[in-house]
Amino acid sequence: MNLLTTFAGSMMEGFLPKGWDLAKIDACCSHPPESVTERRPWWNPGFVPVPCESVADFDVMLGHEIAFNILRCRREGRPAALILPVGPMGMYRWAVYFLKEWDVPCDHVFGFNMDEWSDREGATLPAHHPGAFQNAMQSAFYGPLGSRTVPEQQRWFATPHSLPHYAERIGELKTKGAELIVIFGIGRVCHIAFWEPHFAAEFATVDEWRQQTHRLGARLHPLTIEQNALTSFKSRTTLVPAFANTIGPGLFLQADRIIGGADGVFDRGMQWQGTSLWMTLRYGPDPWVPSSFMPTLPGRLFFHKGLAGPLEPEMN
Repeated sequence: MNLLTTFAGSMMEGFLPKGWDLAKIDACCSHPPESVTERRPWWNPGFVPVPCESVADFDVMLGHEIAFNILRCRREGRPAALILPVGPMGMYRWAVYFLKEWDVPCDHVFGFNMDEWSDREGATLPAHHPGAFQNAMQSAFYGPLGSRTVPEQQRWFATPHSLPHYAERIGELKTKGAELIVIFGIGRVCHIAFWEPHFAAEFATVDEWRQQTHRLGARLHPLTIEQNALTSFKSRTTLVPAFANTIGPGLFLQADRIIGGADGVFDRGMQWQGTSLWMTLRYGPDPWVPSSFMPTLPGRLFFHKGLAGPLEPEMN
């Protein structure tokens, strides 16, 4: 007895993304933990999943990866165009540490925040609101860098005025030799940024879906709202907006390099991100599972080793 055998007539009908193959998802999650890094035919030759022993290790390793690629671009004499998430966040402290330790100025960096809370029309919170992603980035990354920080005119946030121009700005930077590096987490429903799985129903072809650069006032899936209630709002669902501005696959799939992170573990051996990780790695590219496209790009995906499972109830 499980969800597959009790799905018909339940409240889960019409709740989970329509295009999800539940049997396929269950199969993705049934493999032994040690097989999680086994390569799939559709993975980019340069894509590498990297297990981390603890959240502390995860933060350091991911922060080091971000800082090193900023340093590498500077050494190569090219701009670094970074698409940046607010979640995960612990890596920014270490990215700042390494950049300061190595004395790396960031005036060659251009930061594009991948998303922001909004209303139905795309209006966002004030920049200094405690819940605004712009405020979070200032507090965690731009501010602590001090004199080495990214110039203010090179910081872009997902407001209704700026987000529609991301593609043009990034295109201009690429003509100047910039490397586009997409830093990301994986959502409970396998979104990248707030590009949700149910958007797939709107497009006739995968190519059409892949061309979408952004969306204002994107309607969020209920599981996305609950994920953020648990991880960012201390369970207070009523504080979480139901819409967001977000980049789309027309930007995140243009990455020259990706740096991903999955650290969704709780206390007492519980977690929320294991299924999302396995779907990302094993489902195969599918617009109904946006994160499934990320292994087709070169780069690294850091993950807490506990997310590999086994994804089964603990017997006490």
